[in-house]
Amino acid sequence: MRLFLTAAVSLVAALLATAPARALIEIDITQANIQPMPIAVTDFGAGGDPQFGQQISQVIAADLQRSGLFKPVDPAAFIETAGGFDAVPNFGSWRVINVQALVTGRVTKQPDGRLKAEFRLWDVFAGQQITGQQYFANPDNWRRIAHIIADAIYERLTGEKGYFDTRIVFVDETGPKDARVRRLGLMDQDGANVRYLTNDPQEIIRNPRFSPSRQEITYVSQPIGQTPRVYLLNIETGQREVVGDFPAMTFAPRFSPDGQRVVLSLEQGGNANIYVMDLGSRRTTRLTNTPSIDTSPSFAPDGRQIVFESDRGGSQQLYVMNADGTNQQRISFGNGAYATPVWSPRGDLIAFTKRSGGRFSIGVMRPDGSGERILTEGYHNEGPTWAPNGRVLMFFRDVPGVGGGPQLWTVDLTGYNEQRVPTPAFGSDPAWSPLLN
Repeated sequence: MRLFLTAAVSLVAALLATAPARALIEIDITQANIQPMPIAVTDFGAGGDPQFGQQISQVIAADLQRSGLFKPVDPAAFIETAGGFDAVPNFGSWRVINVQALVTGRVTKQPDGRLKAEFRLWDVFAGQQITGQQYFANPDNWRRIAHIIADAIYERLTGEKGYFDTRIVFVDETGPKDARVRRLGLMDQDGANVRYLTNDPQEIIRNPRFSPSRQEITYVSQPIGQTPRVYLLNIETGQREVVGDFPAMTFAPRFSPDGQRVVLSLEQGGNANIYVMDLGSRRTTRLTNTPSIDTSPSFAPDGRQIVFESDRGGSQQLYVMNADGTNQQRISFGNGAYATPVWSPRGDLIAFTKRSGGRFSIGVMRPDGSGERILTEGYHNEGPTWAPNGRVLMFFRDVPGVGGGPQLWTVDLTGYNEQRVPTPAFGSDPAWSPLLN
């Protein structure tokens, strides 16, 4: 399998001249319900490459809009459309249509065939440039340039890292409900550039997870009628290797924050317990030992603790323990069953699936169990995964009825910005990559 991914990208960024004064505009993302900032993204093809310039502009605007923090103004409303990239905008023309932040840019083809993309971010009310950068890349990677520029804008106006230059690994599902074919899919976070990493119709794929430090994925593969196996897949080379040849059922593998270990659940004798494996030595250590089902482990970002789900108390609940298995404590006490916990990259929250009254919800709570908050609920929501900045969650939702199936969705921490992520067919069990740049 030949996969042309991040290794083929060569991006060089340079800071353009910026005003030393602090910008007057910024978004306070700590509010419960944020009013999106009006922002204008001009055509990067004006005065440069019309095809790539326009496409890059459109992706930047789409990224910002999906975040829920920005409201791109329709280009049809622009009063000022001309003017060179190096010229200072007529800020009065943008204030009239209530634009607060303005993005100007230019994309040109270089003699060596590469694209050069430049952008400037302007504070319209202050009448000054906030930041500006330029990037070089192969034309095949024009979407990455757009995502990186959107990340730079997002970070400058919110004070937090963006999440647009990332990828999603997920389970692609096709065919009738009683005979689904499940493949391992990989795509950009906005649903573009889908490619398939497995293609065996006799192989059932589950629980794909990204390494936090390398372009590697761990996942469970179960050929029909056989015992599941945990694999490591390098998405740059296509090389696949077995993590371990376990004699029983294996569930929910997930990397440690340093990428050196995998924590997973192994079933033996009707029970399932949490184990951790060192990927260098392949040594396995048992962390839980109860006559119950302990599964879905997830490391804290500092690697010191692990959250997991267990039915040891009579129903599915969330527990936290030290990374060596000591000090196991229950943290969920609400009405209903809790599952699929995932620790936020920022360490401040744990996301989960909650089943109560026949409905499935995606929620968050603090690591001590306090502050539980439901972000979205419906017929069947499951499997949250965090964006690398810890502000957005992706999950999958089953559509009821004949011909229904799982779809990928995102929701931010306010719970107000919920959007579907397009996939070629049905999609489930997503996992978010770290930032690529």
